[in-house]
Amino acid sequence: MKVAGSGLRLSIVAWAATRAVLLMCVFRVWIMPGSDVSVDIEVIYQGWYGVLRTGIFPYDDVTWQYPPAAALAVLAPGLLPFLDYAPAFFVMCFLADAAVFGMLLYAARGGRRGALGAWVWVAGVPLLGPIVYARYDVMVTAVAVAALLTAGRRTRLAGALTGFGALLKVWPMLLLVGTRRGPQTRSTWGAALATAAGMAMMFAAAMPGALAFLTFQRDRGTEVESLGSLVFHLARHVGWRGKARLNYGSVEFLGRHVHAVSALALGLSVLAFAWLVLWRVRVRRFTATTLYDAAFAAVLLFTTTSRVISPQYMVWLIGLGAVCMTMRTPRQRLPVALVLIAAPLTQLEFPIWFSHVVASDKLGVATLTLRNGLLVFATVVSCSRLWRETVSEPPAAGQEPDPPTEPRESALVSR
Repeated sequence: MKVAGSGLRLSIVAWAATRAVLLMCVFRVWIMPGSDVSVDIEVIYQGWYGVLRTGIFPYDDVTWQYPPAAALAVLAPGLLPFLDYAPAFFVMCFLADAAVFGMLLYAARGGRRGALGAWVWVAGVPLLGPIVYARYDVMVTAVAVAALLTAGRRTRLAGALTGFGALLKVWPMLLLVGTRRGPQTRSTWGAALATAAGMAMMFAAAMPGALAFLTFQRDRGTEVESLGSLVFHLARHVGWRGKARLNYGSVEFLGRHVHAVSALALGLSVLAFAWLVLWRVRVRRFTATTLYDAAFAAVLLFTTTSRVISPQYMVWLIGLGAVCMTMRTPRQRLPVALVLIAAPLTQLEFPIWFSHVVASDKLGVATLTLRNGLLVFATVVSCSRLWRETVSEPPAAGQEPDPPTEPRESALVSR
């Protein structure tokens, strides 16, 4: 691929250098302090791989909490039979990272879109750390980025990618919230629904246990990194006697009032969904950036209100933020910057200082409070800007609205 401009060439060098460091971390050439991010791959994912290869889902394992197409991500290392499972998984994640970067470079070719999006991805991933290559979320993010970058002209393809992404990890369905009313919405939403429903039925018919993840997700509690967990981190310092224990695949708080806080988090997620519905009903003006801004705001809302906020969730936000920043006049500049600031704090709270977080000591609580506070601030700013741009400020009399899609030459061409 030919890339014009010294800035983009420099971004390629920076990407290669930072990814070499990440690969050294996951391959243990350089041992990072704190918890080992590779354990889940070597134990949990590899265990799932052995079960999935037999043609069934691990429906008796409560740690399997993913939609059925996640099986494809877990099985993907089998495409590299010359490597053991964990190294092959790291390589597949590296390739997904490269795919995202390549798509952002392609969008910026010839100056047709801004190169800042590629730089957000180059910087954001190493700021988050080796967890990016030790979970399959970067693969899902690659599908989501492809869906957004194709949405301008190839709506059915964008919808199909969105539906596939939703079957990988649900959240990509939120990309649909900002589609322009009319033919674009009908085409994109229709393709997404058909793809998701068709794939779900195929998995359900072919592999027992395809829908078991729904029960396991329902039973999850308040994970120690979530916004709601701050209640218990602080309560521990005033006599609360609950414990932080491995439960449903993550370290959760167990004890009095945990169920109430978990229910409150679910209630906040319901309110977030209600706000998105209200925004969709009230929106008066779709601009060239609305699709990307709405997707970023929606995923921020559901990440912040989640009962979990695992570190790998930040990969989603960095990827969507990068797409927002490819626009010449990005409306989400501040929220994306806040996410980038929150990324290294996330790496500090996991894996480096995770023992401090679990112990609820001052260092762990301060780090987690700052990270979650940044996410809350980013969410408020992102949603308020989206509302102001599309609901509160319609075009002046006689003024043409912004074009509905990106310029023809900036659309991603299928490869």
